[in-house]
Amino acid sequence: MKNKPLSTISNFHHLKTKLAKITTILSIGMAVSACQPPQEINKEVTAEPTQLTVEDAKKFVLDAEKSLDASYEMIGKAFWVQANFVTEDTNALAAKASEESTIEGVRLAVAAQKFDHLELDYDTRRKLDMLKMGLTLPAPSDKKKTEELSKLTSQLDATYAKGCTAAGECYSLGDLSGTLANSNDPNEMLEAWLNWRKVSPQMREGYQRMVEIANEGSNQLGYKDVGALWRSKYDMPADAFAEDMDRVWGQVKPLYDSLQCHVRAKLNDKYGDDVVALDKPIPAHLLGNMWAQSWENIYDDVAPKTKTPGINVTERLAAKKYDEIEMVRTAETFFKSLGFEPLPDTFWQRSLFTKPQDRDVQCHASAWDISTTDYRIKMCIKKTGEDFSVIHHELGHNFYQRAYNQKQDFLYRGSANDGFHEAIGDTISLSITPKYLKEIGLIDEEPDASGDLPFLMNKALEGVSFLPFGLLVDKWRWGVFSGEIPADQYNKGWWDLREKYQGIAAPVERTELDFDPGAKYHVPGNTPYSRYFLARILQFQFHRELCKIAGNEGPLHRCSIYGNKEAGAKLNAMLEMGSSKPWQDALQAMTGGRELDATAIIDYFAPLKVWLDEQNKERQCGW
Repeated sequence: MKNKPLSTISNFHHLKTKLAKITTILSIGMAVSACQPPQEINKEVTAEPTQLTVEDAKKFVLDAEKSLDASYEMIGKAFWVQANFVTEDTNALAAKASEESTIEGVRLAVAAQKFDHLELDYDTRRKLDMLKMGLTLPAPSDKKKTEELSKLTSQLDATYAKGCTAAGECYSLGDLSGTLANSNDPNEMLEAWLNWRKVSPQMREGYQRMVEIANEGSNQLGYKDVGALWRSKYDMPADAFAEDMDRVWGQVKPLYDSLQCHVRAKLNDKYGDDVVALDKPIPAHLLGNMWAQSWENIYDDVAPKTKTPGINVTERLAAKKYDEIEMVRTAETFFKSLGFEPLPDTFWQRSLFTKPQDRDVQCHASAWDISTTDYRIKMCIKKTGEDFSVIHHELGHNFYQRAYNQKQDFLYRGSANDGFHEAIGDTISLSITPKYLKEIGLIDEEPDASGDLPFLMNKALEGVSFLPFGLLVDKWRWGVFSGEIPADQYNKGWWDLREKYQGIAAPVERTELDFDPGAKYHVPGNTPYSRYFLARILQFQFHRELCKIAGNEGPLHRCSIYGNKEAGAKLNAMLEMGSSKPWQDALQAMTGGRELDATAIIDYFAPLKVWLDEQNKERQCGW
């Protein structure tokens, strides 16, 4: 990886990859152990809907929460062991737990539906809706189809993880990604890009069948398709949510368009018209990332030239002799400075901080709440500036988990919406500024503003570049689930969206023999993706408001809330709400407004936008 300025934060090295696959198990606890007797809950739903009463509904919810809570810890530990001791046996145990949990989740969701006709109090109705919408891929109430769905999802996940073609030719995603990040040879980069996409065509048939079964399950729950189910989880009508995403994208699109125009021109300077045309989308293999979703690896090619060098946090960590534990303790100190209590001793005893040498582990960084008193991170920490930021992000999840776990009933122990959890960690990461680094003694002097443009460019290449990708992944899936993108146009639909939103195109002709969406983990892994778009918007909204509370009077990108207990109290008040109220209420508690608002991103990157527009004056932008 090339050296880059302060606050390079990898978008996707630290995703909770395995956790995301089992959202219903570990986010709102829609999992029940096979050893747990379900008779108490079953008694409440054997009657016909017209015979059920308000008291039946309340008892059903109460019993469901008790049942789910009782098994939550053991389910979490099963997946923790599987992630930290990757063997055939632990994989089998986790798969079995996942299958049984899905079956129970479907049963509870179907049972909850029987109370739809009743006039209920707020909490009972909200919790019933959570039970109905808790599943990511609901199977029909047909045991054979449930088993088939479980097998299909496991096969899709395993195919991606193994990285092998149907003919047995295997590729390392890490090695191929390294080529894209570091090579300056377009042909070499193209080969790496193509090789990873040789793995996914075999997923296509199974993915199509999975869509059919999951749509049937969604229909049984009263949704027209899986996409409608996913969009219905946002405390607003499904179609209104899609419209709101487009509205917010419209706010930030001019900034993205300016960035895309500049990057295309600089890549044209480097590679020439034959490789990068100035009036066409950018070839996807040239942006330093396997999915062209974040562009920080091409920073050296496009960055503003200034005399003030960026802060190399990796070098400063080495100079101060930080080890992995000290990096984590420093991040914890950030939260303590805001008024949060320290993490429990068990966090330090049970977390995974470094990669073991004696076994295989999943190194994707993730944050876990095994119980209401047991919080952990799993991370193979490297002593780099990137991982320093990621640690702050992951602890953001832990402090969020603890805040709502201590205050809320079981079904409310989750973030206001799935974008909030990612946004909180990213909000904290925005406070890793030169001011903060100086306050903790990692640097001696805070550099002057002449170095801000390189810093902002790097942040834009990491974050602004991601926004259209964060939007289109689920737009593609919504189209697939609804049939708007038919099975014989899966690949065409994918590239149409990538060109429309990102201004990016496949570097060579792609056909329906390919399945390029499957080359992105979250597609075969069935992880809803809108959360990452929402998180990008929300983190800047939160940051701007917390900086106001902290009395920041300078540029937004230079603000750090480190040490400000008033900002910490405001943040904690929102965290404690969990998912007990609509996310709009949580947003209002933090910012005073109820709508997503991307103008905070515009404020943050204002100096860069001025500079980009100056660079683009004589250029033909658009595609």
